[in-house]
Formats: sequence, structure tokens, C-alpha cells
Amino acid sequence: MADWIEKTPQAARDYLEGRRLDEVECIISDLPGIARGKAVPAKKFAKQDYFHLPDSIFYQTITGDWGEAAGDEGFIEKDMVLRPDWATATAAPWTGDWTLQVIHDAYDIDGKAIEYSPRNVLKRVVELYRQKGWQPVVAPEMEFYLVARNVDPAKAIEPMMGRSGRPAAARQAYSMTAVDEFGPVIDDIYDFAEAQGFDIDGITQEGGAGQLEINLLHGDPVALADEVFYFKRLIREAALRHDCYATFMAKPIGDEPGSAMHIHHSVLDIATGQNIFSDAEGGETPAFSHFIAGLQTHLPTAIPMIAPYVNSYRRYVRDHAAPINLEWARDNRTTGIRVPISSPAARRVENRVAGMDCNPYLGIAASLACGYLGLLEQRQPTAPFRGDAYDGEEAIPRELGAALDLFEEAAKLHAIVGPEFARVYSIVKRTEHDEFLAVISPWEREHLLLNV
Repeated sequence: MADWIEKTPQAARDYLEGRRLDEVECIISDLPGIARGKAVPAKKFAKQDYFHLPDSIFYQTITGDWGEAAGDEGFIEKDMVLRPDWATATAAPWTGDWTLQVIHDAYDIDGKAIEYSPRNVLKRVVELYRQKGWQPVVAPEMEFYLVARNVDPAKAIEPMMGRSGRPAAARQAYSMTAVDEFGPVIDDIYDFAEAQGFDIDGITQEGGAGQLEINLLHGDPVALADEVFYFKRLIREAALRHDCYATFMAKPIGDEPGSAMHIHHSVLDIATGQNIFSDAEGGETPAFSHFIAGLQTHLPTAIPMIAPYVNSYRRYVRDHAAPINLEWARDNRTTGIRVPISSPAARRVENRVAGMDCNPYLGIAASLACGYLGLLEQRQPTAPFRGDAYDGEEAIPRELGAALDLFEEAAKLHAIVGPEFARVYSIVKRTEHDEFLAVISPWEREHLLLNV
């Protein structure tokens, strides 16, 4: 076995025990969160310290077009140097041979981190916390739908057929019978996750027809973003084995709830290991209030990082399981910012605004960046909301163009996530928005063709 295998996590070594490694997938997340890279024979991988990809992978839109974000040198597609992070090596258990995946980090030829690589954006934010003596901790929740195969974009997305032979039913939140409908898919999800060394905190049925939620254990933000990045792929692969699709669209079915990536945050003092949101007596600290205020103040400008597509904004519908504002409250799921019931040591703040369609590196980075700004600025949040926050005023942009207007003026946010990232991201998202506006929708043809 190659020497580099000894650098990998135990789960990867267990997966290969008694077997011959055939292939290694060298991957990196682009802006949408798609895995880009190369698959190389194991023998070749053992001889390489890095590989090259053009920087243009970060200028691509979700449709495969390119934004004009290359800068002063023009679109020359410079090579980046991609180096493996051995801690991310994990199995690809759905493949026909014995394959490992390894996430790589992107650098320029001088060894400087590429600012607009999503994993580097998150690393930058986490490092800012550490420079203050803080260790951020996150726990993501992943909502998604299992739907019938759909090869015609003009056809509405439909729930998958359950093992009972009936389509998945809506309004069955937390139903174990509903979970059983997807039993074979869930079994493969568990098997794939175990092979990859991932811990699942739980799987539940959500309110939508065929909608599930997977909770992950709390931990390091970069490691958890890596897991979500990997999980999206393994869930899709598990679904395909059973003649259905897994979709992480924010709003795949018009009259069903959208899918969120709720993000729980706490912050530890590196020197003491204590949660800075709780004092010695177990009470709430000023830092706890400042973090909430940072989310309330700066999340509106960061929305394109956590709601990145035109479809994302269809999720923010009054009385439909997604927030419409940034009110906060304790144990209240109607608010955009929720404080769950917990012990003082586990006191945390939940961002319920992020959609499951976001790039996990960028979604977590945006949320932590807003909280970080709140800690620095020492702002005070609004009073906790009483009652149903859907009775409050809407305070989230309703479409991508308006959200990008706010993002592009957010100098404080740019300083945290990186000005070069903000420049590239804005150009790419504007390009996507323009692509969408060029498409005539079925609604327009149905209602405008003969009536206006």
C-alpha cells in the first residue's frame, strides 16, 4: 500500500483493507458546489504531489457558461496548483471498482491560496475567528427531496413512488411510516455514509412529499462543509440506485415546502474550551447577543451566498416553513434566527435562512462572517420576537437581482470573505441571472400570449 495511504483517515484505510485501490478522484468544489477535478489511476496518484486545473472553473455558471471575471489579464485560463488535503480522503462506495475521493485546495503558482475557491473562503473566515482566540463550531441540517425521475425540464417535478407503490405523501412530518416508504434509499445512504466514515445524527421525514432531513453532528466548519459537499453526492448516488432523483433545489415543487440547510453556530474560547455564548453561571453573555445582532445586521447583504439562484427566493413564502424576516426568538421555528433549547455548554444560534441549494462552504462562511462582524461591532439585537414571525414584516430580498444589489455594496462583508471572491462571485451570479431573464417561462406563454 502506498505511503500516502497512511496519511488518510481510518475509515478510508478500513475501506481498502485487503483490497487493491484502483482509482483516486482528485476533486474541488466550484462556486455552485459541483465537484470538479480528475480521476487518476492509483499508481499515478501515488507519484504526484499536486495537479493542475484552469482557474476558469471558478468563473462558470450553473449552466456551464462563463462570467467575465478573469480580471485584467483576460480569459487566459491560468493553471492553478491543486494540493490534496489528506484528512478529506474518503471512499466512493457506489463505484464499480475501489475508489477514493480526495478534496484538494487551490493555490496559484506562487503558493498563494486562490481567494475565490469556496473552501478557501471558508478557511479565511475561520482563521479570522482563530486570530481572535475563538473556535467556531457548526452543525448543519440538510433537507432534500426524493423525486420521480425527470428528464423533461418542461414537466413539473413529482414525488417519488414509495415502496408501497403510492407516491410519497405530503404533511407527514416526523412520520416513521413515511420514512419507511424510502427505506431502500435510506439504507444505501447509511451504508455509503458508514463506508465514508461519516456520522449521521438522525434522518427524519419533513413536511413535503418525499422530503427528508439529515442532521450532522457539530464540529469544525471546514470539516462539516466537506461532509455536506460529499453528502450531496452520496445521496444522489443512493437515489439513482432506486430509480429516483435526490434534489437539493430550494423549491422543487411549487405547493410544497422548500429545502433548507439550517446552520447551528456556537463559538469556543480556544484557551479555555468554553462556549463564549454562556457565562460561568450558565447565563447568556454579551457575545451571544452580539452574534445574533451580526446575523440580523449583515445577513441581508450575504443572502446571495446562502440563496444563490432565482429558485432560492421561491422558498421564502409566508406560512410555508421558511422564514420571511430576520427576527430572532428562543425555541420558535417561525423566525429566521432561532435559539434552540439547550444546556449552557451547548448554547447556540441557528440560521434558518440558508437554502440547501447553497454551496456548503459559502453558506457556512457567509453565516459565520455575519456573526463575526456582530462580535466585532458589539451591536445589540432587536428584542426577541413574541408569537408567529410570519405576522411580522418581510425583510429578506424576494429575488436574486435585489439581493445582488445589496451584496455588491457590502464592503464590511467583502473584507471578511475576501474582496476578490466578492468580485468574482458577483460577476458569475449576475451572468446567471441574465441567463435566466433570457428564458421565456411557461407562465408567460400561458397568460400573456393571447391576453395582452
